[in-house]
Amino acid sequence: MSAGKVAVIAKITSLPGKRDELAKALDIAFDNVKTEAGTLYYILHADNTDETVLWMYELYTGQEALESHMGSQWFKEWGPSLAPFLGGRPELIFVTPLAGKGL
Repeated sequence: MSAGKVAVIAKITSLPGKRDELAKALDIAFDNVKTEAGTLYYILHADNTDETVLWMYELYTGQEALESHMGSQWFKEWGPSLAPFLGGRPELIFVTPLAGKGL
């Protein structure tokens, strides 16, 4: 077991032709998560089979760190700035890591 760590897998769908712009808009998050002690991984991926989909993998030290991230002022202000590029509401899957390299 990974001692209380929590993870989020987010499927973020863009409007057609807007995936690159959405990825650029997501860049703002990376500067902010660098200052979050409880954020261990925050990794953006491009889907290889769907040109409108991005995936974000996030790993936190625990539930409190995840809540701190999602409740932060920068996060609340940043979210609405993504709207012009989004093809729908991001799908969030909350998971508990059990084992693996890097845990």
